[in-house]
Amino acid sequence: MWPDTGTGLDAYESESPATRAFVLHPDIKSKPARRLPEHGLAEAVSLAAALPRIEVVGAEVVRLPRLHPGMLFGSGKVEELAARFKAEDVGLVLVDGPVSPVQQRNLEKEWGVKLLDRTGLILEIFADRARTREGVLQVELAALSFQRTRLVRAWTHLERQRGGFGFVGGPGETQIEADRRAIDDQVIRLKRQLAKVVKTRELHRAARKKVPFPIVALVGYTNAGKSTLFNRITGAEVLAKDMLFATLDPTMRAMVLPVPQGGAGSGTGRKIILSDTVGFISELPTTLVAAFRATLEEVLSADLILHVRDISHPESAEQAADVMDILTSLGVNKATPMLEIWNKLDLVDGSARDALAAQAAQRNDVLAVSALTGEGVEALLYRVSQVFDEATSERRLTLPFTEGRRHAWLHAQGVVEAESQGDDGWDLSLRWTARQEKQYRDL
Repeated sequence: MWPDTGTGLDAYESESPATRAFVLHPDIKSKPARRLPEHGLAEAVSLAAALPRIEVVGAEVVRLPRLHPGMLFGSGKVEELAARFKAEDVGLVLVDGPVSPVQQRNLEKEWGVKLLDRTGLILEIFADRARTREGVLQVELAALSFQRTRLVRAWTHLERQRGGFGFVGGPGETQIEADRRAIDDQVIRLKRQLAKVVKTRELHRAARKKVPFPIVALVGYTNAGKSTLFNRITGAEVLAKDMLFATLDPTMRAMVLPVPQGGAGSGTGRKIILSDTVGFISELPTTLVAAFRATLEEVLSADLILHVRDISHPESAEQAADVMDILTSLGVNKATPMLEIWNKLDLVDGSARDALAAQAAQRNDVLAVSALTGEGVEALLYRVSQVFDEATSERRLTLPFTEGRRHAWLHAQGVVEAESQGDDGWDLSLRWTARQEKQYRDL
């Protein structure tokens, strides 16, 4: 255990009253923003509402010409907010943006409240929602990495006053250094435990590759309706709520696609594995992206990505851009096929709905659906079938005996129709799709 650093909420008591919280969204003129500050504030309020026993009693966009290094806001604004927080009995302030350790300490002292910035808030939500062993470890690792930079100069009476040899040694290890070392030790232990879990996941992934079922990954902004669509398609019972980060832990289900209409395949529905992943959000903390990389590797190995968008949201385009930025940072192969799923069509009214449906019909990579009502889901499944029911071509190939890995891969994919051995290697007759041929060349 180490001292409270002021970065998290106290342990929740079942009988404790709800904490009264106030949300601030700094709008800095010198910093170009992708979205309107009012929409950013609304998202921050939704994030706050995702925490248990939190009552949001107020929210405000604070427009700033520049950041103040000591207290983020100007002195006049700090005094004004202090009086308001006291009058409304606010116990927690949530700042929708980065707050330095110095700014956090100064503001907490001026306002007499706990303060969380955007990263701290998301970490609190993730800590509350993680259920699997891997998810808990990943959240704890990200929280420790974040906490390490926010150690305050507390417990100075426990510092060693002397170090080195004799009576001329300088100051010994300070309490902050001891706390930091304790955190580093815990991080090492967590990384070792997580490595074991990741290795198990890799073994499962390798086992799935031996049975050539394509993996279809659902990705998208948080609360875009991925879990609802996942439940609608697979019949699963994954938690689906109108709440940011309702689900964190990845879920996978095997399913059989319907027979493609006018496809070039054998006429039997193909079996796939559908994966529901954690939702993305703008300005996702880098510590979380790094910690959840093992989970998100399911996206990296996917054969098809379904990008689920909340098409009813006023900033759907900006959310989509944020998702694409994160996918790029993760290193998703640009050659991986992707379909855009315009979800929540049931929340769009009248002419706007008709216009969206017509626009989606004109694009081969877009489908408009409502996961809640089931509208358009059948057409989506047929479209996925078409992606995997590609035309095949024949090919004769001579593979040297030294290429055992490629030889095994071809058999695992089921594309070998005939095989014989010659002086130079295996003589193979193949029937494969263009997608499989590309995968072979990328080995």
